[in-house]
Amino acid sequence: MAVRRVGSEERLTTSFPLSAYAFEPSPLSAARTAEFPRYLPYNEGNRTLIVEEDGTLAAASAIPMRQNLRGAVLPMAGVAGVASHPLARRQGHVRTLLHQLLDEMRDDGHPLTALYPFRPSFYAKFGYVGLPKPRTATFSPADLGPLLRADLPGEVGWERIGTGYPAWREFTERCLRERHGFAAFPDYRDVGLRDRDERWLLTARVDGVVTGAVTYRIDDHAGELAADDLLADDPLARALLLQFFARHIDQVERISVQVAADELPELWLTDLAVHVEARVARPNSSAPMARLLSMDALAGLPAGPGRVRVELTGDRWLAGTYLMDGSTGSLELLSGTAAGGPVPDATLTAAGLSALAYGVLDPAEVPLRGLGEVPVDAAAELRRIFSRQVPYLFADF
Repeated sequence: MAVRRVGSEERLTTSFPLSAYAFEPSPLSAARTAEFPRYLPYNEGNRTLIVEEDGTLAAASAIPMRQNLRGAVLPMAGVAGVASHPLARRQGHVRTLLHQLLDEMRDDGHPLTALYPFRPSFYAKFGYVGLPKPRTATFSPADLGPLLRADLPGEVGWERIGTGYPAWREFTERCLRERHGFAAFPDYRDVGLRDRDERWLLTARVDGVVTGAVTYRIDDHAGELAADDLLADDPLARALLLQFFARHIDQVERISVQVAADELPELWLTDLAVHVEARVARPNSSAPMARLLSMDALAGLPAGPGRVRVELTGDRWLAGTYLMDGSTGSLELLSGTAAGGPVPDATLTAAGLSALAYGVLDPAEVPLRGLGEVPVDAAAELRRIFSRQVPYLFADF
């Protein structure tokens, strides 16, 4: 049995067939298999590893992405295409691949990693912790009627994504710089949205500047206008986008739109009857997970005035003792023995620290989840350093 990296057209006979068996209707038709080559450009920069022995037994890929962690945009490894041959499952091949894949991505300077799990408990063993899943808000366009009478400053642009892609990419790059948890694909992957050209692009503009954007499609007359992630700088941008959707009152029965976990669609309009749902199920509707791969991800991040010594245990990549000091407003990481005077101590797993860094758990929740031991005094310091925040991963890989 050997682990090796594959690329280019070799994916056609190794990783692509395994992924297709795992994530698509099976067996594949000849016509579907014939489509594989057109996906090669969108995978060219991925790092793809396979386990092979008389054929490919398992495969896993990492997409070199970027993610915003508390205001800092850092390289992030987006893990995707994890699949095993049905006769080779539950033999440890995926574990072997993930260890080597994350080793290599970390060595290449990716201090963060994220994925969408087929089973969260499996990836929890690798130190991943859950992130919020975007909500789907569904409502009737008739309930947006009041917006048709509103005189809103600004304007909307409407075009196919194939034409408007440069504006979309520029706006999502700005979201990446400004939104905690936001992630972006590399150019070679992201242009697939442009090349497929299967969406309309709607933009809100104020004084010529894009302040909101959403892609969407309509499935049929009297059907559904299905919008992807609604991205808006402010309530005005959101209102401009919804005002455009209101013009479909005599065309579609309902509108659905993806929104971040901290968005409140029930407060958008007074008489808006809206169903807001985040459905999590195995194996096809999972919430994302993420983790730190290197302590370098934390150095220099904005932090509150806390000071705590943390021992990280049981982890391949983060094990060690660190003094965390946020007294200057930027997080400093020192040797755990460099503390002057008494400093509260906490013991964390990689998932426990990642949960605090991403802002998804309070320090008091960490022990309840089995992710560490955090005494009350250490919890107070960690709470000062890592304020609770709601990450918004955005990219679906």
